Amino acid sequence: MKVLISGLLNIETTVAVKGFPIPYFPIDYPFFGVNAHVSGVGYNLAGAFSALGDKAEIISFLGSDEESERVLNQLAKDGISAEGIVRSLKNTPVSVVLFDNTGKRQIYCDLKDIQEKSIDINSKLVEKKIDECDVVCACNINFNRTLIKKAAEMSKLIATDVHIIYDAEDEYNKDFMQNAGILFLSDEGLPCEPKEFIQRLEDKYHSDIIVIGMGKSGAMLLDGERQKIYRLSAAKCGHVVNTVGAGDALFSSFIHYYVKGINCIDALKRAEMFAAMKIGYNGASVGFGSEQEIEMSLAYSGIESFEI
Repeated sequence: MKVLISGLLNIETTVAVKGFPIPYFPIDYPFFGVNAHVSGVGYNLAGAFSALGDKAEIISFLGSDEESERVLNQLAKDGISAEGIVRSLKNTPVSVVLFDNTGKRQIYCDLKDIQEKSIDINSKLVEKKIDECDVVCACNINFNRTLIKKAAEMSKLIATDVHIIYDAEDEYNKDFMQNAGILFLSDEGLPCEPKEFIQRLEDKYHSDIIVIGMGKSGAMLLDGERQKIYRLSAAKCGHVVNTVGAGDALFSSFIHYYVKGINCIDALKRAEMFAAMKIGYNGASVGFGSEQEIEMSLAYSGIESFEI
């Protein structure tokens, strides 16, 4: 499967903390608790798809600084093409993730001037990448507003994760929700019960698939074709190190299995297992399992599904 990913690339620093809230102290020494990786939703998705055997293409923006060189070197090491990346930012985005040993995390994401950029949809390169892919994963960032409209005009399957929203009428994310055949979000911040909210989204946007990630409580899925809602329990997992990137792992692995032709419930079970394995590692862009590892673990996942 060939996937076009358009989203953020950044340098992410993770910092282990003793707990939240963090009391003031002038210095701490969390030995091996501070680490930096190439990350960002775009890179996280590309890493997950690549681990599952898919071909990932990336469209994004970087600066012309040392951080961008690190990103480009990592992409080259991973065998991921950088021809869709424009180095026109003042600086490359960076983020800091504080996390404790219970799985709680607090993220500070400095996007620099990326929200002022837009993709040139008249570019032959961009049109070629859209035309050749099986699915467009468009992250909910400003520069993708033109991309999703172009992909919709070309009748491409569009998948997007709007992460945390508080209203089905969310103005910032409306463009993404209107065009998404596959729509993901988190249950954090929902104004009502997930079942009510997922139905609100379907009534307004008519997506083929809507998934709400619910962390320790599992996930909820609406099958638009059958107009049925399903609840899945969480996958059993080992020791949780850091939950950052769990949503990206769930999103990308679901698309991998679903676009391959696996029914939506079985695809989500495998995605839950993929995400459960990933949070045993520190960093949003590390800890991805293979198809073989997922299949071997699925029988012991303990995931139950039922219609609600």
